[in-house]
Amino acid sequence: MHRLDLETTVARALAEDIGAGDVTSEATVPEGARGRARIVQKQPGVVFGLAVVAETMRQCGVEDVDNLVVEGQWREDVPTEVVLASGPAAALLAAERTALNFLGHLSGIATLTARFVEAVAGTGVRILDTRKTTPGLRELEKAAVAAGGGQNHRMGLYDAVLIKENHIALAGSVAKAIHAMRTAQPKMALEIECRDVEEAAYALGAGADRLLLDNMTPAELGEAVAVRNAERGPDGPPLEASGGVTLETARQIAETGVDFISVGALTHSAPVLDFSMLLDPA
Repeated sequence: MHRLDLETTVARALAEDIGAGDVTSEATVPEGARGRARIVQKQPGVVFGLAVVAETMRQCGVEDVDNLVVEGQWREDVPTEVVLASGPAAALLAAERTALNFLGHLSGIATLTARFVEAVAGTGVRILDTRKTTPGLRELEKAAVAAGGGQNHRMGLYDAVLIKENHIALAGSVAKAIHAMRTAQPKMALEIECRDVEEAAYALGAGADRLLLDNMTPAELGEAVAVRNAERGPDGPPLEASGGVTLETARQIAETGVDFISVGALTHSAPVLDFSMLLDPA
């Protein structure tokens, strides 16, 4: 995320939490008191979001923030310290919840992504995210997916083509939708959503560059792969499986021969990774 965007995102979060002031700290923390804080990872997983933590601390007036770990690496040995910070005690307390909210959420996404990547290891299939992100946090959440070993799909409606059933209905047919898209954006790769093997075969014949196979069973996915291989060869248009994918089903889906699996749950349902901040007087 660009520096100014990160500053704005953090500022909004802090304004939401602190408002007119931290009334508890203002009453209980002696003026001029200083502290040392340790942020501790309490669950195994992948840490991501340290830059957001540092920016949160900075905006609250914390002077020194040191990262103790490298992002994007799985850590099994917990609890372990991931950040040390020092500065005015009231500033550390003001930053605490917002920093931990960001860190836990983004690390949770990175961790769930890493679990999906591990589930399909050895198949050659790549795990993709979707646009099912928290409004205003898409760039951070997609960065967390990448940190967990996943691959970002389109960032928004502006940077990739995906013709879905509503587009087809409004255009009048698959062929009309593809023709209109080729005319409007001839240089952009064209992906089209298919609900069954018949639609996949038709889309391949109509010249789609990539197929999104939506809510198909593993057997149907295997059929679609066979159709693609027969019509365009195994190096033909990539096939993306999507819809209701879980950690338990990902491997079976990957073994059908598809190229990608997109998982909305990476960003909309990732459990928060547990962190805490321990504060000592300086």
